[in-house]
Amino acid sequence: MTTPSSSAAPPDHRAWRATAAACTTVVLWASAFVSIRSAGEAYSPGALALGRLLAGSLALGALLLVRREGLPSRAAWPGILWSGLLWFGLYMVVLNWGEQQVDAGTAAMVVNIGPLLIALLGARLLGEGLPRRLLLGMAVSFAGAAVVGLSMSGHGSSSVLGVLLCLLAAVAYAGGVVGQKPALRHGSALQITTFGCLVGTVACLPFAGALVSDAADAPLSATLNMVYLGIFPTALAFTTWAYALARTTAGRMGATTYAVPALVVLMSWLLLDEVPALLTVAGGLLCLAGVAVSRTRPGAAAALKGPAAAPEGPPREAECGAADRP
Repeated sequence: MTTPSSSAAPPDHRAWRATAAACTTVVLWASAFVSIRSAGEAYSPGALALGRLLAGSLALGALLLVRREGLPSRAAWPGILWSGLLWFGLYMVVLNWGEQQVDAGTAAMVVNIGPLLIALLGARLLGEGLPRRLLLGMAVSFAGAAVVGLSMSGHGSSSVLGVLLCLLAAVAYAGGVVGQKPALRHGSALQITTFGCLVGTVACLPFAGALVSDAADAPLSATLNMVYLGIFPTALAFTTWAYALARTTAGRMGATTYAVPALVVLMSWLLLDEVPALLTVAGGLLCLAGVAVSRTRPGAAAALKGPAAAPEGPPREAECGAADRP
């Protein structure tokens, strides 16, 4: 006999892990901008990407051996290769290069079209829907990113090359995420991240000479920042990203990363003593508001109208900014 309480079972106790994983990713990716600014003064774009990936591959490989997870199935490899080449390889190199050509505001504006591309590619290639709340939230967050960009547009120089490089980084980011999503059906988050990072490392090996040359002259602080980038924003954050991505849609996870610019502004304020302008703060708040809108579940609002309203959306939320969070 089925007990009446079975229909009112509590939510999956593991759901908080996916939410925590997404929050960890957002915070660590935001911290990467501070470290890249420091390390980028001593390392060229390709050398910084290779050094970061080498550190990440060593950390991920050690963890994979400790956990004895082995190789993912053959079906996972197309997605691993695709995400490794585009996201771990191309994205990191061209973003480092692009940020040397344009000011931070312009770079943030251009790269933040990535989540929009993820949603569109996810709908086209993965059969994911485009809910109105997701589109509205992404529009609000993109407006916030544009406000941040405009508020910082006077800092540094801009060039057509830099804009094109940042645009290429956004495309590579979106393509890597969409390629990674189906691979997660055939391997764990740790497996997919580890071998994707290894593919990116191999792709960046032509920069080995530049890495050795730059490391010989770089101050210790820049090298430590490069190692930090490899262990935390790469090894840890990409793994927690994959864990959360396996439990939601690519479009929703992409929208979550709109919180990164707001956190970067806060971290720059606290760690680099860069006091943001009021317009920058307003843009950051818009980014966070858009994430909150995109993560709101229609079913939560319908439940307030009465028991007859059927909830919509996935049964679990994997990102920061879910409707049940402040």
